[in-house]
Amino acid sequence: MATPPTTPDDETRARAAKVIELMRPAIQADGGDIEFVDLLPDGVVRIRLHGACVGCPSSDITLQTGVERNLRAHVPGVTGVEAID
Repeated sequence: MATPPTTPDDETRARAAKVIELMRPAIQADGGDIEFVDLLPDGVVRIRLHGACVGCPSSDITLQTGVERNLRAHVPGVTGVEAID
């Protein structure tokens, strides 16, 4: 019998959302914005970019070096970040 997939608990989801909220002012200062969307069972945090971040060539770098690094450092179980439309 297969084990059902686990879902992130509310505390982990809330911690990920809080980390995103703490990063928002820096992103907003550059004319963009970031929104927490979801935390998937595999540990990937889904975010949505707004404003100047949409289509910005640097948004991939910001996503990987800034957002993902901070989430992994502060939220156990986060495995990556994915921007969605």
